[in-house]
Amino acid sequence: MKRARNVKIVATLGPASSTYAMIRALHEAGADVFRLNMSHGSHAEIAEKHAHIRQVERDLDTPIAILADLQGPKLRVSTFADGPVDLAVGAAFRMDLDPAPGDATRVCLPHPEIFAALEPGAHLLVNDGKIRLRVLTCGPDFADCTVIAGGMISNRKGVNVPDVELPLAALSDKDRSDLEFVCDLGVDWLALSFVQRPGDVEEARALVAGRAAIMSKIEKPTAVRYFDEILAVSDGIMVARGDLGVELPVQNVPPIQKRLVRRCRAAAKPVIVATQMLESMIESPMPTRAEVSDVATAIYEGADAIMLSAESAAGHFPIEAVRTMDNVAREVEHDPTYREVIDASRRAVRHSVADGIVAAAREIAETTDIRVICCYTQTGRTAALVARERPRVPIIGMTSLRATARRMAMTWGVTCVMTPELERFKQAVVNSARAARALGFATETDQILVVAGVPFNVQGSTNILRVAPCAERLIYAADPE
Repeated sequence: MKRARNVKIVATLGPASSTYAMIRALHEAGADVFRLNMSHGSHAEIAEKHAHIRQVERDLDTPIAILADLQGPKLRVSTFADGPVDLAVGAAFRMDLDPAPGDATRVCLPHPEIFAALEPGAHLLVNDGKIRLRVLTCGPDFADCTVIAGGMISNRKGVNVPDVELPLAALSDKDRSDLEFVCDLGVDWLALSFVQRPGDVEEARALVAGRAAIMSKIEKPTAVRYFDEILAVSDGIMVARGDLGVELPVQNVPPIQKRLVRRCRAAAKPVIVATQMLESMIESPMPTRAEVSDVATAIYEGADAIMLSAESAAGHFPIEAVRTMDNVAREVEHDPTYREVIDASRRAVRHSVADGIVAAAREIAETTDIRVICCYTQTGRTAALVARERPRVPIIGMTSLRATARRMAMTWGVTCVMTPELERFKQAVVNSARAARALGFATETDQILVVAGVPFNVQGSTNILRVAPCAERLIYAADPE
């Protein structure tokens, strides 16, 4: 589906958006990717949403990407004997492995791996950071703490440990079961939670076995520390600002977001900016001015995608939330300042023939009357390289593989088109011209630019660039063979 913007919109599905009619309406309003949150819903419910998305895809004849988001390990306190407890600032409080119900002085934290990693001075954050504890002394089965930010603590509240690298795998038993289920179901992207190190991604990749692309969620300080190594083994990145803002001082998150987006752009790997982008639209049909500015900032930075979470999954106004994102994106991308910012933040990457080809494609397109860049790709990599250049003209990603077309729906500026397998470059030019005309990007009097690899159907062979007329008679006249 042709969009009037380049940034992509990810919409999370949930109770407010689980029917075929609502999913179709969200796609028509602007959602390019649908997120299935594996923290909520049974496998049967996830399969039903997946089936609805694929039916919308067939009915509208447009590739749609599906992102399954694994829950990751959840660290939680146990229960309290007499209900919630109010922890006062300065009070002493112990966490331990004793399974007895908690009270005003202690509670069970049934995670021995946490105690194994703790050191005096470390912090424990409870209930999304609302309660903050500093460790005074600790051992293999306890941590004696002082309360530095108090509040009510109750059963099963989540715990974050920001100061140490925990000896925990990113995949729990539930995650492994969910991974197999969604990969067999046929999702396009798998979001991996609780990533701390590149080995977490490599472990997941071995289990996925090529059935989906892997998107690493950056939500822990250790992931920021090892970001370059994690990026190298990932297919994409999600800047998950919710947990990141709990485990790090909130003022650290905006500059981290900027750095991560730029590094992903340089690596030509899709990056999503996520969490609380239009949070008020869970309850209100209108966003706050600050939320609109937040969305706009991610677009100015050149993010590939921006994401709705509870706004589209459980909110009262899911379609309005998608439309708001779409409207903000259109307005920002038509702002002359947007192009100045995007051009100024472009890095020159010249490591291969493919890098040179796509850089030349952008420069030719922007200095002549080229209307569109058409990329032939087996894996989506050629289209991603062209998108890294953030050209001023549209990008059409041409592929004979349905899985590749779906995955490209995550990439900035790429309109995905299915095409038959090719053996001759002239047919690639003809098909590109047809697609450009059908999508309304060009007319018969215009010129297009075609990027491809010869021989066809070979990964990593991007080696040819051609300026061609959009009229088929002129293509055949120039190359009758």
